[in-house]
Amino acid sequence: VHSIAEFEEALRSAKNRLVVVEYAASHSANSQRMYPFVVELSRACGDVDFLLVMGDESEQTRALCRREGIDRVPHFAFYKGMEKVHDEEGIGPDQLAGDVLYYGDSHSAVVQLHSRADADRLIDDHRGPAGKLLVYPTVVKLSRSMADTTVFARMNGDENESCMEFLKAMDVVEVPTFLFIRDGKICGRYVGSGKGELIGEILRYQGVKVT
Repeated sequence: VHSIAEFEEALRSAKNRLVVVEYAASHSANSQRMYPFVVELSRACGDVDFLLVMGDESEQTRALCRREGIDRVPHFAFYKGMEKVHDEEGIGPDQLAGDVLYYGDSHSAVVQLHSRADADRLIDDHRGPAGKLLVYPTVVKLSRSMADTTVFARMNGDENESCMEFLKAMDVVEVPTFLFIRDGKICGRYVGSGKGELIGEILRYQGVKVT
């Protein structure tokens, strides 16, 4: 993308598809390291549009970066229906892939929580036998396969003060932390990113004997 006009036309053309915009610069070593992965990800995700804006390419791209408030690269912005739904900077390949999976899935079984009130409502609405999990987006596929037995939700602790207060109240000091909640009470937690271990913990708190 080389101008504001091209940028806006690309968003319009995408309609309700997810658009991932990478803002980069020719002098940025981190941009150069991320570029091959973004290319690979774009080939693997045929239902997602990827755009590249080289902020130092021309005055037009610099104007686009100024308008979008980009002051560090690489910066990734996520759009749907011409509306920005998320943005990140300073992330690596795993988190980018997770965000693409999460925001590109219009049928995601993961509930996005934006405040402590959201978390409290979710817990109150699902009191009963099913377990609950505050989950990172890379396990969206797992959330779909267990949709009948487990409610999955995700909270970004640094999104706002309410989220940070909630995580402090839950004694979350490392990320990712997965909380298992039943009948409004925390019955367990898992700190780490091992998928096998996480699945084992979910099954254990559902009462399945894991050997």
